Amino acid sequence: MVEREEGNKNPNIPTGAIELSVTEVDVLADAETPPFPVDEELPVDETLRLRHRYLDLRRESMRDAMVLRHQVVKTMRDVLSEHDFLEVETPILTRSTPEGARDFLTPSRLQPGSFYALPQSPQLFKQLLMVAGFERYFQIARCFRDEDLRADRQPEFTQLDAEMAFVVEDDVIHTMETVMGAVFEVGGLDIAKPPWPRMPYDEAIERFGIDRPDTRFGLELRDVSDQLRGSDFKVFESVLGSGGVVRALNAGRREMSRSELDGLNDVVKIHGGKAVAYAFVEAGETWRSPIAKFFSPEQQAAVVRALEASEGDLLLFGADTPAVSAAAMAGLRLELGRRFDLIPAGRHDALWVVDFPMVEWNEDEQRWDALHHPFTAPTGSFDDPAGLRSRAYDLIVDGWELGGGSIRINDLEVQREVFKLIGLSEEEAESRFGFLLEALRYGAPPHGGIAFGVDRLVAILAGKPSIRDVMAFPKTASGGDPMTGAPAPVDEKQLRELGVQLRRAN
Repeated sequence: MVEREEGNKNPNIPTGAIELSVTEVDVLADAETPPFPVDEELPVDETLRLRHRYLDLRRESMRDAMVLRHQVVKTMRDVLSEHDFLEVETPILTRSTPEGARDFLTPSRLQPGSFYALPQSPQLFKQLLMVAGFERYFQIARCFRDEDLRADRQPEFTQLDAEMAFVVEDDVIHTMETVMGAVFEVGGLDIAKPPWPRMPYDEAIERFGIDRPDTRFGLELRDVSDQLRGSDFKVFESVLGSGGVVRALNAGRREMSRSELDGLNDVVKIHGGKAVAYAFVEAGETWRSPIAKFFSPEQQAAVVRALEASEGDLLLFGADTPAVSAAAMAGLRLELGRRFDLIPAGRHDALWVVDFPMVEWNEDEQRWDALHHPFTAPTGSFDDPAGLRSRAYDLIVDGWELGGGSIRINDLEVQREVFKLIGLSEEEAESRFGFLLEALRYGAPPHGGIAFGVDRLVAILAGKPSIRDVMAFPKTASGGDPMTGAPAPVDEKQLRELGVQLRRAN
């Protein structure tokens, strides 16, 4: 290695002042020309990148993502170890238990006709560790869910899993703010120091239409049903008459063409909505809108005041059942935030959403479903399922749910009541969760915990739109691996050994 001559130095690269002086070359391995540049950050088809992932990982951006991932996980381990947490591994091969998503199943060769399931989370095992007396547990856990994929979802993923005994909500939240505050600092995320604000679930739905609100910009929702009730606007009135609501937002002074306004219908339809109605505020708090003729001047003015609107502002309305109108208008709000660049550059917000409902009504199945999972401690009366709340909490950053957890049920009879509420008979509860119920008979301390999605967290810190860009060997959107060819057929001998016979799925 020698110093370059003064005129040949390149100040634009770290090694621009030196060069190699070669006296002998020893070829260690032959190398073909890569199918895409690995020393330049040029756009490359993702399938091609995944097909040659070992080459893609040579690129500087991918190497930086892997280094960041290492730093994040190391920080988690270091901080939790400093707080007397013990890292314990839990099984990958376990039994199938209903936890909200479809299980990956593995047939047992030694017990034909029986199957293991890959864990959707270590939930039950970490609760059993609390019964066992391990008061502070954590694990960097691999989890598996056989569900449709998207940018922030993979069939296998990694989470920080933690549980604590003899705690209440404040204890878990405070400890995890310490952990995540350190992680954000290592990741260079410019975000307020903890403690972070807490928002009740009902407030999140009322103001943002969603339980993971992005609070970095306004356009908050308002329920204007009362202001419009009694009009002869048949679209709104039909929904209101069936217990629906009209939610609206003030988009501010926006210039949008008729075709652009009509295009907003496609946005809400993605989230189950039917259409968007619009109105521009004119002088005297009246509207310029195709729907203005259906409302009295007093009604128009009442809505303008409810939305704190001024002359020239664009008002947008969505009417449907409470759940659908919330989801549709939440999706519309986020689209407007992106379209009009309303999120301040470099701003990041963290908050806890708390006080969730315990259960939600499943119209298709005509039963109650646990909103989080059936091991979350409830508050309220089982005689009023709709009024039951849960001792749950989610950490939200920039509209992403980074983690969620709860105080758990440690009382056997309460756990039986929850199983009964969600439609599990005593026989089904014993069949599926008998090992947990038996453990509770021996006494369980009050305990609670949380799980954070490591892949999603690193993606936010790295500024990546997809978690695939922060995983070493991810799957495609269809669940395949172009590099190894997985999933792939197996030969007939393997199937016979497992007692498995293939047939076409319905």
